[in-house]
Amino acid sequence: MTDVREPVKYSVVVPLYNERESILPLYENLRDTLEALGSAFECVFVDDGSTDESAHLLHEIAVQDGRVTVVTLPWNSGKSAALGAAFDVALGDYIITMDGDLQHSSADIPRFIEKLESGYDIVCGRRLEHADISWLERVSNRAANWITAKLSGVRIHDFGSGFKAYRRELIAQMPVYGELQRLIPILALRRGSRICEIPITVSPREHGTSKYGFLQKIPFFFDLITVRFLTGYLSRPMHFFGTAGIAAASTGGMIALWLLTETLLRHTNVLQEHGPMMFFATVLILAGMQLFAVGLLAELQVRHYHDRMGGRPPYIVTGARHLAKKNEESIRR
Repeated sequence: MTDVREPVKYSVVVPLYNERESILPLYENLRDTLEALGSAFECVFVDDGSTDESAHLLHEIAVQDGRVTVVTLPWNSGKSAALGAAFDVALGDYIITMDGDLQHSSADIPRFIEKLESGYDIVCGRRLEHADISWLERVSNRAANWITAKLSGVRIHDFGSGFKAYRRELIAQMPVYGELQRLIPILALRRGSRICEIPITVSPREHGTSKYGFLQKIPFFFDLITVRFLTGYLSRPMHFFGTAGIAAASTGGMIALWLLTETLLRHTNVLQEHGPMMFFATVLILAGMQLFAVGLLAELQVRHYHDRMGGRPPYIVTGARHLAKKNEESIRR
């Protein structure tokens, strides 16, 4: 007799690093919450190179419960790599990510699912309380979130929360590396996705220590710059490099013109009296020329890519009913 299983509807993804004390209560809370939903589900735990026997405990749970999938990474590769590995094996139509330190409540999962079922593509958890951080870190987080929202155009208040929910067809198209797991909403906005937030309360950590300190936050800002470039200038790099090049060269040119005026009208020895300024103007002019050249090379790369892809349009269509109708009429003719 063939065993026909119900397709998985919900996949809960949890990256873990040295969280052995939290694994069992986390699994039990997830199991009880997901069973109450009445649809097929799975829990995907990613052991990100733990050294505290977390992998052994996870495999014991997986043997007892076939709805648990364990992905083991040989060394600590970071949260983005762990999430990417989980996304590759997750089978659910809806994918929910949460932290493995018991600070996220599995009781909030139905609220995320409700938003996805109402038509949203991404649901982000907004942390209202966080007892484990100082006031200085709280202020810096708010400032970072405000700057990120302004630069990206995504009007959410908490980019750092690990409690999020996605539609599978969306997350399958998203690159996840570096610290980009925090910036998936920005990449998704470019594809016309619908994004919303729901408030969540973060519980105090019961076991272990936080793995995400100040030094781990620095790469996030580099990735933010990368995403800003990808979303704004990917198909027109000359607009970025050309503008920066013209600004630098123009500033250097104005300084050089002022120095030339000083030489001709005031007979000033600019090399002796304004040597640093002369050097600065030269650097600006050369940097401007180089940025302009980089912009031209990038434009050639973009054109070559589109030519190689057979004229693939640089846009994404979310509704193409009128195109299908037009093609049908062409076939009839």
